Amino acid sequence: MGPAAGSVTARYLVYFQYLGTDFNGVAAVRGSQRAVAVGVQNYLEEAAKRLNSVVPVKFTISSRTDAGVHALCNAAHLDVQRRSGQPPFSPEVLAEALNAHLRHPAIRILQAFRVPSDFHARHAATSRTYLYRLVTGCHRPDQLSVFERNRCWPLRAGCLDVDAMQEAAQHLLGTHDFSAFQSAGSPAASSVRTLRRASVSPDPGSPFVLPQENRLRFWNLEFESQSFLYRQVRRMTAVLVAVGLGALMPAQVKVILESRDPLGRHQARVAPAHGLFLKSVLYGRLGFTTRKHRSPPDAQLRSGHHDTQSPAAMQASCWPVPA
Repeated sequence: MGPAAGSVTARYLVYFQYLGTDFNGVAAVRGSQRAVAVGVQNYLEEAAKRLNSVVPVKFTISSRTDAGVHALCNAAHLDVQRRSGQPPFSPEVLAEALNAHLRHPAIRILQAFRVPSDFHARHAATSRTYLYRLVTGCHRPDQLSVFERNRCWPLRAGCLDVDAMQEAAQHLLGTHDFSAFQSAGSPAASSVRTLRRASVSPDPGSPFVLPQENRLRFWNLEFESQSFLYRQVRRMTAVLVAVGLGALMPAQVKVILESRDPLGRHQARVAPAHGLFLKSVLYGRLGFTTRKHRSPPDAQLRSGHHDTQSPAAMQASCWPVPA
């Protein structure tokens, strides 16, 4: 069915975040399965019904995440068709309206932007970064702060050989066939990907850990690529952790990669979902032609860390900046 006479359809790019613990992933769950599981997208589209679009609003998600995986910042595009005589929502009003009608406290809209009608949130993304959080020295689940549970992977080991992990990570950098790190069920036509960055670094520490719990140490693994295979990040993380624990040598990671065998003894391991965060989604140059949407010409849209209390900090960290 075509657009109603005189109606205006506007496409928006929205950034949003969520704690994935309560969701069956980000993608919507349709049909009878909704009785037992719901995705983040279900709540987003439920909130969008209150926009009274002529055509029901559907979110096209940039990056799919599994059940239990979190997002500091994911992205999606959506079309809103207002009735004849009604101007398009400003991006600010759209974001405020969606937040006002979201029915789950673990989801939040960060920002919205007007984008061209042919913009695609998944296909246009030029970079995605994932963060995986580890904690060592946690011998029992009850030794981890309740505020950190389901937000990191607790390891019994007291330490990790970070130098060995960093050496192993170098074998993953560049363009390779990552079949060995792909789980069954991936819809990707090709398993070739280019890993631009893989880093292992100590975390300054969790603000939720008490001084007397200084045996706990936190670690961050970050991976950047234009796109990833299904569970690729969690599989790479599991292998690097095996290196850090001494179960694998760094050189074995190259052998695993070149084997292209996803069912091998070591690469079949998958790190738990709850330690993984989608950290950012970046977009390249877009031909914006108006300043009223806060999008200068040839802007580079980027998402990342956000300060919920400081608009100035948010503008510096994730609003469009000149390319």
